[in-house]
Amino acid sequence: MTTAELNRYRDTLLTLGRRLRGEDEQVSDEALRPSGASAEGSSINATGDAGDVSVDSSTQDVSLGLMANERQLLAQVTAALQRIEQGAYGKCIACGREIAKARLDALPYTPYCVDDARAVQDRGGPLSTEGTAGVA
Repeated sequence: MTTAELNRYRDTLLTLGRRLRGEDEQVSDEALRPSGASAEGSSINATGDAGDVSVDSSTQDVSLGLMANERQLLAQVTAALQRIEQGAYGKCIACGREIAKARLDALPYTPYCVDDARAVQDRGGPLSTEGTAGVA
């Protein structure tokens, strides 16, 4: 991989990381903010009906799920930036082969080549301590 390509991936990862940190704050604020009946301190004294309480609860659950996904993706971006600094970026952490540039263009944070990503997904386990959920 050329220095120019490596710098382009680094810039992409840094931009993605900044965006994720901003989105994480926004989603975190929304997920952890009391709303509707919960804001009053008790659903028993809620001014809304049970449907309002249910919608508030579901919205909070979705926000918490999004927050967890964004944090996992941010960890993957951070790990990819570390691989750049260590000179290991663009090589599969499982087999050591080069990761296709088309794959890195689509998933610049992936530590796996396509074959190993499929194998890990087929096992259904965690992809690695660096994580790459959703790769294919």
